[in-house]
Amino acid sequence: MDKRDKEQRAQPGKELVRKWLKAELAQRRPPPDPEQIRRELGWDLLTLGREPATR
Repeated sequence: MDKRDKEQRAQPGKELVRKWLKAELAQRRPPPDPEQIRRELGWDLLTLGREPATR
């Protein structure tokens, strides 16, 4: 058995597996609702601080 064969068959590290699993699970989750996105981005705070624009 060649040294390269042993390296190719080695198991991936635990952190690499955790990252992969987390990414896989995140892809299966539906996106958050628009209100949650606005809250997290602070868009509600921006609209409160502004006055209506006059043209």
